[in-house]
Amino acid sequence: MQVLSVAESRRFAGLLRNILQALSRASSEYFPTSAVASAFRITEVPMTRYNFIRTLAGTCVACVVLGFPARSFGATNGQAQPIDAGQEMVSILAASAPHKSLGNQAHVWTRFIGAWDCDFTFYEDDGSVKHAPGELEFGWVLDGRAIQDLWIVYPQQEGSERDIGTSIRFFDEKLKTWRVVFVDPQNNAIVNVQGGVEGDRIVLRGEGANGAQLRWSFNDINADSFTWRGERSRDGGKTWTLREEHHMRRRNPRSE
Repeated sequence: MQVLSVAESRRFAGLLRNILQALSRASSEYFPTSAVASAFRITEVPMTRYNFIRTLAGTCVACVVLGFPARSFGATNGQAQPIDAGQEMVSILAASAPHKSLGNQAHVWTRFIGAWDCDFTFYEDDGSVKHAPGELEFGWVLDGRAIQDLWIVYPQQEGSERDIGTSIRFFDEKLKTWRVVFVDPQNNAIVNVQGGVEGDRIVLRGEGANGAQLRWSFNDINADSFTWRGERSRDGGKTWTLREEHHMRRRNPRSE
């Protein structure tokens, strides 16, 4: 087999270094400098072309393996490295599936996982009706023990901001019910409701401002569409007023 010259070895090692640096920049991760340096140390001895390629491949694998702890903890060689803390938190928060402890309860929300296009409708106290487009995102979080959603109303005029709120939903094993906390920073609002499946609907109940009772429900639930309604009662639940009605359609419909 042909033996590589030192010059050829250095040229190939330089190529490897450039590849690793490009991967690091593209993925916003940090590879151990010791792994890159090893690509240069191996060029100090004569090698065949086959062995050199095999060694370079091993170095690549080592970079990925050794780089994993660095990506997880934001440090290499014991030294802290600058990372995108916001993205790190988001990646840790998200879960790919519900936790096994939820059992059949996971089905209550699993069917909503994904992105939905929304036609929002709001009924005001003065009798006026407002419509707005937006989106709804559902995903498992906290090791699959909870599910989080994002309610986004798109800006209605140029220069305005979107409206955005979020809910955390988890199953209370002691109460045997789903508890939901909705947070809306823009309107200084936080709402607590709880409930679960009732017939072919999901119904959540709680208390709003000024002691009014709230009833939030998921209705007409299909694989690619559903209707969400928000109702309010000021007489202890004797009568209910429709405050919101939102029609959702899955952004990427599931194939049959």
